[in-house]
Amino acid sequence: MKALFLSVCLGCTAVFLQAQSVPKKPAAALPPVSTNLNKPIPFDPQVKTGKLPNGLTYYIRKNTEPKNRAELRLVIKAGSVLESDAQLGLAHFMEHMAFNGTKNFPKNELVSFLQTSGVRFGADLNAYTSFDETVYQLPVPTDSVRLFERAFQILEDWAHNITLDPVEIDKERGVILEEWRLGRGAQQRMRDKYFPLILNNSQYANRLPIGKEDIIKNFKPEVLQQFYKDWYRPDLMAVIAVGDFDIAKVDNIIKEKFGRIPAVTSPRPRTEYSIAPHPDTKVVILTDPEQPNTVVQVITKRPEIKERTLNDLRESLKRSLFNAMLGNRTEEVKQQADPPFAFGFSSYGSFLGNLDAFTSVAVPKDATDVERAIKAVLNENARVQKFGFTATELSRAKQELLNGVEQDYKEQNKTRSSTLVGQYVQHFLNGQSSTGIAYYYEFVKKNLNGITLPEVNALVNQFIADTNRAVIVMAPEKDKDKLPTTDQILSYINNTGQNLTAYVDQTVNKPLLAKAPTPSPVTSEKKIADIGVTEWTLKNGIKVVLKPTNFKNDQILFSAISKGGTSLYDLNDLQNARFASTLISQGGTGEFNQIQLGKFLAGKSLIIYPYISELDEGMNGLASPKDLPTALELLHSYFTQPRKDPDVVKGFLSNQRGLLANQLATPTPNKVFQDTVEVTLGNHNPRRYPLQPQDLDQIDLDKALKIYQERFADASDFTFFFVGSFDEKKIRPLIEKYIGGLPAGSTHESFKDLGIRAPEGQISKTVYKGIDPKSNVQLVYTGNFSWTPENATQVDALAEVLEIKLLEKLREEESGVYGVSASGSYSKYPAERYSFRIGFGCAPENVDKLVNKTLELIDDLKKNGADPKDIAKFKAESMRDTELQLKDNDFWLDYLTNQYFNGDDLSEVLHETEVLNKVTPESTKNAAKHYFNSNFIKFVLFPEKK
Repeated sequence: MKALFLSVCLGCTAVFLQAQSVPKKPAAALPPVSTNLNKPIPFDPQVKTGKLPNGLTYYIRKNTEPKNRAELRLVIKAGSVLESDAQLGLAHFMEHMAFNGTKNFPKNELVSFLQTSGVRFGADLNAYTSFDETVYQLPVPTDSVRLFERAFQILEDWAHNITLDPVEIDKERGVILEEWRLGRGAQQRMRDKYFPLILNNSQYANRLPIGKEDIIKNFKPEVLQQFYKDWYRPDLMAVIAVGDFDIAKVDNIIKEKFGRIPAVTSPRPRTEYSIAPHPDTKVVILTDPEQPNTVVQVITKRPEIKERTLNDLRESLKRSLFNAMLGNRTEEVKQQADPPFAFGFSSYGSFLGNLDAFTSVAVPKDATDVERAIKAVLNENARVQKFGFTATELSRAKQELLNGVEQDYKEQNKTRSSTLVGQYVQHFLNGQSSTGIAYYYEFVKKNLNGITLPEVNALVNQFIADTNRAVIVMAPEKDKDKLPTTDQILSYINNTGQNLTAYVDQTVNKPLLAKAPTPSPVTSEKKIADIGVTEWTLKNGIKVVLKPTNFKNDQILFSAISKGGTSLYDLNDLQNARFASTLISQGGTGEFNQIQLGKFLAGKSLIIYPYISELDEGMNGLASPKDLPTALELLHSYFTQPRKDPDVVKGFLSNQRGLLANQLATPTPNKVFQDTVEVTLGNHNPRRYPLQPQDLDQIDLDKALKIYQERFADASDFTFFFVGSFDEKKIRPLIEKYIGGLPAGSTHESFKDLGIRAPEGQISKTVYKGIDPKSNVQLVYTGNFSWTPENATQVDALAEVLEIKLLEKLREEESGVYGVSASGSYSKYPAERYSFRIGFGCAPENVDKLVNKTLELIDDLKKNGADPKDIAKFKAESMRDTELQLKDNDFWLDYLTNQYFNGDDLSEVLHETEVLNKVTPESTKNAAKHYFNSNFIKFVLFPEKK
């Protein structure tokens, strides 16, 4: 029956869901922005909403990005906070069971059916359970009527037709226990102690979604059935559909399928739990042997701000401005030669239950620096309280906020459905406003300038209070005796703001480039028509590759790449080379330090950063079309005007050294394990050793600057790439000026093959670290590779079919893992090599059994090849992925960069279908024999022996 069912679905004719014969209706009229701020916030007119007689709410929005796709959600306004004492963890368990059998999709047929349709389990098909809600997400193609309607059948089944087979429940216990096991560690142990304090022993403090181990192991099926009956009911549900479809047809489908769910006649009251305030400041100081760094949080809770009226919307703009300005100030503190913290911030936002919170976080370099770190963060709050922000700060913050909203407005017809659907989920769950970007943009333009500096400054007195406050200090166990006492912490907090001076807003009123570059014209042009690419060669020898697209209205992505990288430097200069781009970027550029540069660029949509990796160096960036001239000016400056700032670098290295020292003194089990993996695969080459504090002592800023200049001063061997919303004729003068104006000699370097290869033969590495009863397994195969598209696809196919089988065997049959991954990677440079990794977490006592099961599956692939049904899933997923990628700027920038770097055929992406057709059971059998070879390393992490 399963095979027949799938073949029927696959055999149905693809039909677009748009009703082509019906004239398109005009877009819903945009409500005018009212001057009466007491009016309610209007809801997006492009969304059709309704409520069925049984109480179910629905939202439908047509959106054509991406084409032939839809995002579906089933939202249940019920989560772990509603569990009884006998149900702890069963809200989450219920979510799992939705994938383990429904009326129309027995056992695991639901996942299999969707995989065959190109929907990946985990990456696409997924769900989550929180305190107050459970949300199921289902992205589906819309170019098949049959498939699209079946997707709504899945949602309906989740709503009231989950079978809850006792056999499947027992199998899923082990899976959830493995998920619970993965979450164990220092963070979990400390969270279990501080949650009752910060949540004031409310219902939330005792209802973590993962639940209790003994209940997960032992609950009776009827207890889970009762949760499903009580809370999965239409008056607590919403169905949300956003995508490329006909609204009327989706409306009919929802009414037909969800209208037949019976209303609950005597529903159990859905209690709205709250977190009661407390008049004092609660302090908790926690240590753990596996906590690597000290972290201090100060949380001031206050009643949640609901956005219901236009005035509430205006108030939200004020909070955004406040957070942005305070964040910029705190970031500036890190630019000192001896910064008081490694990381710190303060921000106002949502919290939990009925609360918002103003939260300040400080990460000191070590436990002896707690007082200095938290005082420095809180002093910035107090500085605002005492002196306020400045007019110039507010002006920049307004520019940046308006620019961000304007960008969203310009992209309104290119916004992905996955972005929109989340707004309607939150509207249903908590009434979060969703006006639509067109209305919101007009609202911001109309109201932003009217927000005054005194208004924003006044917020700080609302946010900072000495009541309903909690302080959490988390630190390594080894530093327990170095930590301040509760009384000392309270004194730090209560006595901040002493001897403060007003903030001085330092800016530079100069151009980025003192002298305009001398342009270099395009001397030759080459068209690669089949992929819409143009290649220019400039007079100075630099090559520029352009792909204009209409995938985004306001986005241009660009990169530059040149071979060389850190491979050209010996071990004595390795750290200088590795950190050169980071250290020089922190210095700013030209006459602008990093802080001044940030202020200069405020309100502009652009990002640029240089990098130096092992085999190459380059720059990556993005800009809106209007800000591309500034972006290219900055790019030119990074090439020609590197700037060193000794104080900033000293502070950065000091922070990094302190954090590293703490991590090495109290390494987490996963860090020790991953370091072992990487060092072993690097054959103990010193370049693959984990970074040590003494490595940072080798860094010399002058040498780093010299290396940066060596990598970027001569641009002749760089290739530049531009993808996005531009016209070649209009962008040409800019490229000729700023890239053509780069110094370019005749240097044409390549990287150096350092000879780093994974060791050959069979190796087993066991790491004993950690106190929790959990293990981590990685199985790695490596070897030489023949670089062809066909071979790359065979590796991809082998990884996918193996992962499908591993999930079936290790998770569904053995209940031994929560997740398992199988991935293949391959590279052309510095040598043609491949690496195949299989990884999972499990109970220590199950390691040998699960490894043996994995090796049995690999042996089966070697003998018989892949199941044709799994190959079909791989092909469907690959084709669906490519459909989306071909309409994505990020994909094209990466693709073009890699194809040029590797010297590969630029039209390779157009031949995917014929390459995929070469994947067969026989080809996967041959691939398994070749890639799962004798070069095999088994890594296992066990807890420490007692």
